[in-house]
Parts: sequence; C-alpha cells; structure tokens
Amino acid sequence: MPGPMPTLIDYFPPTEPYLNIIHVDDDILVVDKQSGLLSVPGKDPSLWDCIEYRARRTWPTAGMCHRLDKDTSGVLVLALNKRAHGRIGSQFEHRKTTKSYVARVSGIIERDSGLIDLPLATDWENKPRQRVDYDNGRSAQTQWEVVEREDKATRVRLVPLTGRTHQLRVHMKAIGHVILGDAFYSEGEDFAAADRLQLHAAELGFTHPTTEEFMTFSAPTPF
Repeated sequence: MPGPMPTLIDYFPPTEPYLNIIHVDDDILVVDKQSGLLSVPGKDPSLWDCIEYRARRTWPTAGMCHRLDKDTSGVLVLALNKRAHGRIGSQFEHRKTTKSYVARVSGIIERDSGLIDLPLATDWENKPRQRVDYDNGRSAQTQWEVVEREDKATRVRLVPLTGRTHQLRVHMKAIGHVILGDAFYSEGEDFAAADRLQLHAAELGFTHPTTEEFMTFSAPTPF
C-alpha cells in the first residue's frame, strides 16, 4: 500500500525561513517554497497558513500565479498587481514559461533520457490521487534526463511539457521509478527512503510583465 494518507492534523508547515525570497520588484515576488507548506489556503479552515498568506502580510495585493504541491519545494512566482497577474497567468496558460524539476526516484534508470507521454485523470475513488487513464485522461507529457545514478536510486531532471495535477509523480511511478518519499504514490522502502517528497522545482522562466525581459529564477535543490 502507498504511504499513509495525510490528514489535517499532519499539517505543521515550516516557519524557518518564514518566506524565502529570491526576487521582488514592483510587479512580482519570486520565492523558494519549502516542502510541507501549501501554496494557497486549503479548504479546511485549519489549512490557512500558506505562501500566499505569508506574502500578503507584506504585500497585501500578492496573488499566486501557479502552484506547487504542498510537499514539493522550489521556485514560485506571485504577482503584486492585477496587470502583472494577467500577463504572467497568460504565460502559464499558453505554456510560454519554462520549468525544470529535480527528483530522486527509486531504482536505476538505464537510459539517459526520454519522453513520457501518458494521459492522466483523477482517481475518483482515491482523491486527490491521479492515475494513467487512456480512455478519459487528458494528454500529459514529461521529458526526463538522468543527472546521477546512486546505489539504489536515480537523480533526474524533469521538464513537464503539460501541467497536470501530480503529473511528474504519476509519470515516474508509471515507468517504474516512483519519486522517493511520496506519501501518495510510493510505498514500503520507497516511502521510507526519504523524510520528504524528493521533488524540487529548481528553475522557472517567464517574461517579466513590465520589462518584457525573459527571466529565469533558480533555487538550490535541498536534498
């Protein structure tokens, strides 16, 4: 069985640093989100603490342009005004941004690189889990490249060409190399092999809403 399903009482978001700022100007705030911290508030009132809440304590108009899963760490961008939010949001919607993730996965991947092209849909009996679904799934593609092979694991660079929920996590599981420490999709030794989900949004690139300069922000991989 996969790792234990998280419950509300499991939410103890990290507070040091409270907000890890990579860049800020009149239009955007770029942060390095810690694993274990929500991007936006959850539906339950107990899940109020999140990146958006913390940002708004200093920048009241801050709004999330995209999200990372609670257990995924890495680069996030927030807009500080409606104009910036519209321009950056449009880039995400039309796939004009660039994204690169680092993950540690179970087992040794023999090939050096590849493309995963498997449609994904919600696993309604096990929400919020997703699954490969050839009949009802939405198209999803992930490029992968081996960075380092360890004794029993492989470090990979992942580039999502689409933005489906849990895409990287389900895709890696589907090819037999689940991401270590994944509470939703790993089990046994693979779940116990790490104290957190070994998935990190290492780089994010987009066009600045005012200067129109293409900017790439990065955050060091914490595992």
